[in-house]
Amino acid sequence: MSALALNRIGLAREAYKGAASTLCAGCGHNSITNHIVKALHDLGVEPHRLAKLSGIGCSSKTPAYFVDQAHGFNGLHGRMPAIATGAGLADRELVLLGVSGDGDSASIGLGQFMHLMRRNLDCTYLIEDNGTYGLTKGQFSATADIESVHKRGTVNHYQPIDPCAVALAVGTTFVARSFSGDGRQLVPLIKAAVAHRGTALIDIISPCVTFNDHVGSTRSYSWIKDNDAGLHDLSFIPYYEEIRVDYEPDQVQEVELYDGSTLVLSKLSEDHDATDRVGAIRLLEESRARGQLVTGLLYVDEHARDFATRERLAERPLRDLGEAELRIGRDDFDRLMAELM
Repeated sequence: MSALALNRIGLAREAYKGAASTLCAGCGHNSITNHIVKALHDLGVEPHRLAKLSGIGCSSKTPAYFVDQAHGFNGLHGRMPAIATGAGLADRELVLLGVSGDGDSASIGLGQFMHLMRRNLDCTYLIEDNGTYGLTKGQFSATADIESVHKRGTVNHYQPIDPCAVALAVGTTFVARSFSGDGRQLVPLIKAAVAHRGTALIDIISPCVTFNDHVGSTRSYSWIKDNDAGLHDLSFIPYYEEIRVDYEPDQVQEVELYDGSTLVLSKLSEDHDATDRVGAIRLLEESRARGQLVTGLLYVDEHARDFATRERLAERPLRDLGEAELRIGRDDFDRLMAELM
């Protein structure tokens, strides 16, 4: 599709672009931005319904680089999940897209990250994971692999925090991992994440060309190229298109998402069932022991209720509710006071 082609709501891809990037040339985050633009354009997301949220770090600059006409909020370090939760509960019609980094989510924001994951807030959560603190000159982050080597020769002796493993442990309903340089895999994953009803996490390995793209790094372009083990080929079919795929039936797993879209997983080397949460945790551990980076959809639960539905919150945005709907009635107020006496 050309950049001038219109999507289903009559917008060209240009409408999904933002400001010019100020990140380093060759940064994996810039590739992710391009994949986000393509995914949102293909889906036909209405810009005024999109809310872009972030914290602090190189990754958190990303929302400035796509969909100028969307809502946006750049929060405090590691506090993006709280902002997303507030926005999502106040207006359930918003499409929430949070962009965070490995430092933002796995260190200072780890508590917030885990609670958003376990509550199943309806949002897409992208981690641009480069294993380093780029803004503060390249220290190891909490996701850096053990025995990986710093640009200046320092070796990391601490076990990494794996965002996907943490998310699976606390019950996240959509967990995937991908690579910034693999648009063929990442674009359908982002589309599926947006279509998913609940929290959708994609941990995206994104090389930092300034501080973490050298021999000894496990976040470099060359290391990922040599050690990427894809689980499947992915095809995303939106609800308004007919499903047409040419795969052998015993090699395909279809996942129907909340909005009627379908994610088709054509299995490659691993016989992985994407609905098996325990199997996904085991797969992560085994692949790490083999020195491999497993990419693809690790787990999905398309039937779980999202946070707002479970808490029986109003479908209408709070801004549209009148005083009579927001205030407790006199009878209910008297009953409440009687219970407290």
